[in-house]
Amino acid sequence: MKKLVSILSLLILVIQVQCQPKTQPQPQDKLPRVIILATGGTIAGAGAASDRAGYTAGKIPIDDLIGTIPTVKKIANISGEQIASVGSQDMTVEIWKKLAIRANEIFAKNEADAIVVTHGTDTQEETAYFLDLVIPSDKPVVLTGSMRPATAISADGPKNLYDAITVAVHPETKGRGVLVSFNEGIFDAREVMKMSTTKTNAFDAPNTGAIGQAYDGRVEYYSNAVREVNPPKPIVLKADTKLPRVDIVYMYADAPADQIDFLISKKVDGIVIAGVGNGNFNKAYMDAVKRAVAAGIIVCRASRAPSGRVVLHDEINDEELGTIVSDDLTPQKARVLLMLALTRTKDKKQLQEIFFTY
Repeated sequence: MKKLVSILSLLILVIQVQCQPKTQPQPQDKLPRVIILATGGTIAGAGAASDRAGYTAGKIPIDDLIGTIPTVKKIANISGEQIASVGSQDMTVEIWKKLAIRANEIFAKNEADAIVVTHGTDTQEETAYFLDLVIPSDKPVVLTGSMRPATAISADGPKNLYDAITVAVHPETKGRGVLVSFNEGIFDAREVMKMSTTKTNAFDAPNTGAIGQAYDGRVEYYSNAVREVNPPKPIVLKADTKLPRVDIVYMYADAPADQIDFLISKKVDGIVIAGVGNGNFNKAYMDAVKRAVAAGIIVCRASRAPSGRVVLHDEINDEELGTIVSDDLTPQKARVLLMLALTRTKDKKQLQEIFFTY
């Protein structure tokens, strides 16, 4: 009798399972819409041999890159646009503007739910921060790239691109500003920095660390950005927007002031000093900075050290000298912010507040 009851129970269970509606794959038109804006870089690079480091960046079109990760079609409706085809050492302000204008257009016209930008690694952190400052939408924008060209053994591009798309469509990514997804780490655009010349784990955030992780199709966030998420943007870019010229001067032992004097002669709008330690520089630089300030040039003290912040009115009296500080921005990101901030104001107090806010 017990055996009969067991058989009947098993039959009922089988019937129940068979009668349950089967889960169907989500229709393509119901998936999140992601537009990939491609700029070239190593992720689109091609080399003569799979076992050699040499390659040419930006050779492979975005549609071919998307073709390397066919399973991504299960999680997103993907399309691609080629904005540029350059190695990121050749990234320009004009390409930045083109990227930003197109991204803002995509969101304004509701053409996509998220954007992924493929980009070379050399200046990826600068582009990410620039876009973070000029894209007001809370929809996700995620940058990625690779350290190995598409033709290399164990190319990391397809995995990084898949992860970036996974991050872009994740519900918790919305409202976090521009992010960089690389080697399974998720980084805030303001904090991320390239830390290695060749290794696949090239990116980190020295001051804050990664804010999350993308692994095996899963996205986990550990923290929010240090600064306010999506603060008011300093500028709305247009095609005819002309950004001020800001240059970086590197400080080192016994450095002469020739570069600063040259930039004064060029009548640049701003100079960022990649100083030693706490944004310090020698007497030759000190005298040259005074000349630059007298010429109406905004001078920002940053540090060549990869972490820490430059303190206002510390070893150098910024109020007396007429300088501002980058806070904990790297020199290259201080340049980006100063370029944009100068389109709003040249008042040093207001500029300093911008550096403490963004």
